[in-house]
Amino acid sequence: MRKIALVEDDADLYSLIKYNLEKEGFSVVGSQTGRGVIDLCRRERPDLLLLDIMLPDSDGLEICKAVRAHPELAHIPIIFLTARASETDRIVGLELGANDYIVKPFFVRELIARVKIQFRGQTTASRVLKAAGLELDRRSCEARLDGNLLTLTATEFRLLEFLMSRPGVVFSREQLLDAVWGHDRAVTDRTVDVYVLRLRQKIEADPANPTFIRSVRGFGYSFNSSLASGDASEQTAAAAAQ
Repeated sequence: MRKIALVEDDADLYSLIKYNLEKEGFSVVGSQTGRGVIDLCRRERPDLLLLDIMLPDSDGLEICKAVRAHPELAHIPIIFLTARASETDRIVGLELGANDYIVKPFFVRELIARVKIQFRGQTTASRVLKAAGLELDRRSCEARLDGNLLTLTATEFRLLEFLMSRPGVVFSREQLLDAVWGHDRAVTDRTVDVYVLRLRQKIEADPANPTFIRSVRGFGYSFNSSLASGDASEQTAAAAAQ
């Protein structure tokens, strides 16, 4: 099921859009304010973002820029919903990275059609990532090693998912901080090392000689591509292209 994040401050319009999207088989999460949208997207991992521009506490254009600059979210299609109808407004919105621009008032059926267009030719990301005896289920937010459930914190899970879904790609500590902890953070590069150590203690047979999460001297960390199954390996090229 495709998940859509809806950010719209008009309560009636929010309810109308949510109802019709769910009727079409989509899962809808969202907010009626702009505050916390990046965290919402990092937490919910939507397949598309419907974004109002004129929000009471935020500028939708700035949110769009922040999504496009975020390594973990940059690939998410964005459709603007707005009362700004001028040609200049449309051009600015599209140049900032929006995939579509819908002017209010609009027909709900047209909105749904445009949402579906964004998914044409797309394949749904694998729900379960596998590497040797390690399995990570994105939907249930559970990870298992040789069939045994691992006790991971939310941050540990996000870090493991980010690395597992991009096997063979080397990420610096700064890139991992942005992707897993986000831009609004009060942590340091050392935090990454601490969390990698914690993960290794939970998933590695010998944490001192890790096989899953490798250290690349002078650069950062990488998930061992030779252990990844086809599902994860197929995502490497897509992740690199983002």
